[in-house]
Amino acid sequence: MSNPPTEPLRFSFRRVSVLAEHAFREAVRQRVFQFTTLLAAVLVVGSLGLRELDFGGAELKFVADFGHGALVLFGSVLTIVTTVQLLGGELENRTLLPVLARPVRRSEFICGKFLGAWAVVLAFCAVVTALLLGALWLRMLSLPPPLPDAPLVPAAVAPYAGVLAGGALQAVKFGLLAAMVLLVGSYSQSTLFAQASSFLVLAICHLQYLARDAWQTGHGWLERFGGGLIGLVFPNFQLFGGEYLTSGAGGPEPLIVARVALYGLAYTAVFLALAVWSFRRREI
Repeated sequence: MSNPPTEPLRFSFRRVSVLAEHAFREAVRQRVFQFTTLLAAVLVVGSLGLRELDFGGAELKFVADFGHGALVLFGSVLTIVTTVQLLGGELENRTLLPVLARPVRRSEFICGKFLGAWAVVLAFCAVVTALLLGALWLRMLSLPPPLPDAPLVPAAVAPYAGVLAGGALQAVKFGLLAAMVLLVGSYSQSTLFAQASSFLVLAICHLQYLARDAWQTGHGWLERFGGGLIGLVFPNFQLFGGEYLTSGAGGPEPLIVARVALYGLAYTAVFLALAVWSFRRREI
């Protein structure tokens, strides 16, 4: 008698959640997460040491920009290094083979690694953003009260809403970056190549607006075609920048924040799908 045909393994969100939880615990134990979080926290809290300088209300903007810069810098490094290690470490140590020998789809493995890496970066963004809000609040209390006849200076208002919006959009951007790093790592043969390529992709995304300018104002068809292609393939990370910190006490426009977040999530879905497609065709 012939054996009955086996049913194909269906995609399971439960297995994805288990893989994501394992990836999160593994990433949190890594020294890069502890080091980047500690260093970013030290820089944010250390900005309060400028209270000896008489910046007045402008110091609040300086503290916000300083903390946001630490979030962007160390968050980008954390995202790339963590994501590469989560996938590249499994490939180089051959620990991926026992996982895939179980009833686990490759798409589930990639999605689990993505969610685990993104969860780590979300925790980082939450910690740094909370510390930045606390630093602004403490500095706001220490500022001298304005004179009765002096007009209210907009810079003297702590940009709490802008800091929250900026932190949320950076979290979306880091998720997009993690998906792009997974795409690079899905075909990379070494973690060193994956990390170098991922930092190159990060630089291209931050300079993407130059490609769009070349597409709109280029002199030749080759320049316009190349600029348009780069502008279409790579997302514009300048949209997630720190201009939301200057929106004042009312905060940035919610519609603008929502559109930028949807823009990042849409690119994330595309790059994650490409990472799954590439990893499914890789020989292990």
